[in-house]
Amino acid sequence: MPGAKLDEIDRMILAQLQADGRMTNVELAKRVGISAPPCLRRVRTLEEQGYIRGYHADVDPRELGFEVQVFAMVGLQSQAEADLAAFEARCEGWPLVRECHMLNGEVDFILKCVAPDLRTFQRFLTEELTSAPNVASVKTSLVIRGAKDEPGVPFDVLEARLKRDA
Repeated sequence: MPGAKLDEIDRMILAQLQADGRMTNVELAKRVGISAPPCLRRVRTLEEQGYIRGYHADVDPRELGFEVQVFAMVGLQSQAEADLAAFEARCEGWPLVRECHMLNGEVDFILKCVAPDLRTFQRFLTEELTSAPNVASVKTSLVIRGAKDEPGVPFDVLEARLKRDA
């Protein structure tokens, strides 16, 4: 099971950093119950192994003038791997697309987009997204409000599962 090869200290480090990636190594070590030098070694190992992909600030889009958030469900004409990869690469180049996920079922991709206003999003929708090669259909849903936005994974669920399977 993924996550099982990490020990309890590693999982605590990940949970603490997921909650607050800005804490100092000394504070992190204190919270997980080890001294600072081995804590730093563990963090670096977790980074090298890909468990920690990076650190970022959680900025508020609305405070920065991005008032519009839209989910776009995209259907492609072809689902050949080369066409899927080409669409994903195209999404990388669209600044308004903040997330791109390939799905199974009747929708091929769901995109999370932000824009300063509806006019900007509409321009992106008509001039970029719907006119992109291989795009067969796009259905959009405007976000009215968000009720939950939790990053990462629920470590309490992982710990309960590991205890159950032990």
